[in-house]
Amino acid sequence: MQIHLKGYNTMIYDITKPIAPAMPKLGKDLAIVKLLLSQVSKDMQEILAPLLFDSLASHISGTAFMYPDLTWKEICGLITAVSTVSAGGKGQLQRLVEAIMRVARQHDEMELQKLVEWQKIIKSKAANKEKPVRPDVSFWIPPSDITNAAFIQNAMACEKDGEHTQYYNLPEVEMADRMCGGHRQVTQTIRNIYDIQKAGALRATADGVTGNPTLRVNMNISCTPGEARKFFKNDLFNGTLGRIAFSYKARGNRDGKIPRQGKYDEDFLAQLDEYIVRLQACKGRFIVKPLNKLADKMAADMAALADLTDDDTLWDLSKRAIVNAWKKGCVLYILNGQTWTKAMSEFVEWLMYYDLWSKNQIFGDMLKDGDTCVVEAQKSGPKNMLENLPDTFNEAQLEALRATMDKPKEGTKRQLRVWMSRGFITYSAQTGLYTKTKK
Repeated sequence: MQIHLKGYNTMIYDITKPIAPAMPKLGKDLAIVKLLLSQVSKDMQEILAPLLFDSLASHISGTAFMYPDLTWKEICGLITAVSTVSAGGKGQLQRLVEAIMRVARQHDEMELQKLVEWQKIIKSKAANKEKPVRPDVSFWIPPSDITNAAFIQNAMACEKDGEHTQYYNLPEVEMADRMCGGHRQVTQTIRNIYDIQKAGALRATADGVTGNPTLRVNMNISCTPGEARKFFKNDLFNGTLGRIAFSYKARGNRDGKIPRQGKYDEDFLAQLDEYIVRLQACKGRFIVKPLNKLADKMAADMAALADLTDDDTLWDLSKRAIVNAWKKGCVLYILNGQTWTKAMSEFVEWLMYYDLWSKNQIFGDMLKDGDTCVVEAQKSGPKNMLENLPDTFNEAQLEALRATMDKPKEGTKRQLRVWMSRGFITYSAQTGLYTKTKK
């Protein structure tokens, strides 16, 4: 779908179709993305591309970027969810994460050894002897089955350890319940992680210590579409869904071929380490004007698309989808030697649309207050209403179309005014008819 907005000449991906928006070509400006995806089977490259940034950004600390609204944002609070059928290839993300987080694993092994030595000393002391204080340890990539008490305790330790970001890779979406202290607390915890807020309350840890640390966390969740629908069905309209960037892969053909993965050899790891060093070394505050201009452009495009579909839910979801894509753009800026290019803009824009397309495929019908199967979800979601009207139409035809989509007829005149102001249609006073434009 081509939409030319005033002041822009841009391509908007069609998120209303079952076919995923195609990932832009990866050139030298996106060498890190190309490097990481080189080890992933071809059928999973597009779905895993949006998921690279959670773990990469966990290497950044002491850094903030100015968003177009003039607020400074740390590059953490990234939460993504990969959703496809069982045995659909989600497990490839684990190998990719392990390569990216090798430094964190080495750090955590040393921290664990401190605890082991401390426990040995504790056991060797008699009951009436003074026990040594538990050492300060922080795990950068904690176990996925962590309890809520340990989650808070580790957040306190990471805050003390240079405000370091924890990274979690949850292979099952239900693990979020255990980490957050129950399903009812998931929404609040996700909100605090995304907004980089305090944990929300003073809570007891495993050692009886209380704390309310700032949650600097990046997280990826793996789930099937059915699991995602069940887990988030009560959190579709409270901001939870918008804070999570989804990446969806439809069921593929039964071609009888086993997908081939890379080897993650020493040459690959050596190239990857050069990029990790850039992330670790980046400190300070930055304003990336081309990236901010892109965010403004995406906001204008999404307003136009929401007007075209008359879809408030799409507009609400797009606001945080833009922030999520913008943060990933900040990571790319660091990785590309603190320079920005057109190719990076195209990739960041694709990230936003892929997120919204994925949510439409999984939750489309539920976002319309329905609750049917995933197949029905893919038939729902935002629709370009002009596609269902003839090239020349009258007000009554649009009113009838809105009725079939459960939209109130009172909004017909406003929608016509918006379409005219956007340049999507023209009006003839002589005939009383509206005509679609090339836009």
